[in-house]
This record gives sequence, structure tokens and C-alpha cells, in this order.
Amino acid sequence: MTAYKAAQLDTVKPSRIARAADDEVGGNGDLRMGELSDLLGYALKRAQLKVFDDFLRCVSSLHLTPAQFSVLLLMEQNPGRNQTEIANALGILRPNFVAMLDGLESRELCMRVRSAHDRRSHSLVLTDRGRATLARAKKLVATKHEARLNEVLGPANRAALLQMLTTIAEDF
Repeated sequence: MTAYKAAQLDTVKPSRIARAADDEVGGNGDLRMGELSDLLGYALKRAQLKVFDDFLRCVSSLHLTPAQFSVLLLMEQNPGRNQTEIANALGILRPNFVAMLDGLESRELCMRVRSAHDRRSHSLVLTDRGRATLARAKKLVATKHEARLNEVLGPANRAALLQMLTTIAEDF
């Protein structure tokens, strides 16, 4: 089970909870969220799930997760960098990264090449198929996924949110 699917199992929409509770007790009120409504972490997680759902719908024909897309993007921007550098940049644990690379390699989207400088290390390289898949994914993400986010937020709010999220990621 992917981390994304596991996260989905841990999250139940309040409307579903309210309906389930109403069915059990015969009421028709909404579930009170209490302090959850004011917790940034909870709001970030809810937003992340929505964004990931939309991303997955947008690139469903390519069978890429957000993490796989990120890895392919970094490989494109940093040809020949090693597994550890890419995994660390994305905050992916080594065992998870190795499994992801196995999957990407089996789809012939990338290759691991033994480093000429350090025989213990592998450089990562996109294949022609990987470059073509990434190009299609980038187009879908830009024209559908990011376009929807821009429509919901507007340019100024998008820029502000991106800055705030960057601040949290770098300074928290």
C-alpha cells in the first residue's frame, strides 16, 4: 500500500462522518470539528489530500504519483546525480526510494548507472521513454492541475501560499 493510500484511509471527510453518525443516532446535524478547524497541520493535510487527488486524476493515463513525478523532474534537472542526493532533496527514506526506483526502472523511465567516481554509488539517468513521459506529465500538470489551483487561488494568493509553505518547509 502506498503512503498516499494509507493517508487516505486515515482521513474521513467530515460530511461522511456526519452522515454515518446521523444514520446511527437519527440526527441530521453536522459534525463539530472543534479545535481541528484551527490547526494548521490538519488544514495542510486536508489540502494535501485534495491536491494529490487532483494530481492523480490529471496524470492518471501516465500512472505517476506525485513523488514519482518529483523524482523524474529532479533527474531531468540534475542528470547524473546519485540516488542519495535525489532522495535527500525530496525527503524520501532510502528503502522507499529504492523501491520507487525499482518501479521506475521496470517501466523503463530511468536507469541507475554505476558512478565512475564512487563504485558504491549509482547515478540516475532518464531514459528516452522517461523524458517523453515526463514531458507529457509536465504538460498535463501545467494545463490541468496547476491551472485549477491557480483558478481557485488567483495569482496573488498562489504566490503568497507558495511563500508561506516554503517558509514552513525551510524554517519550521
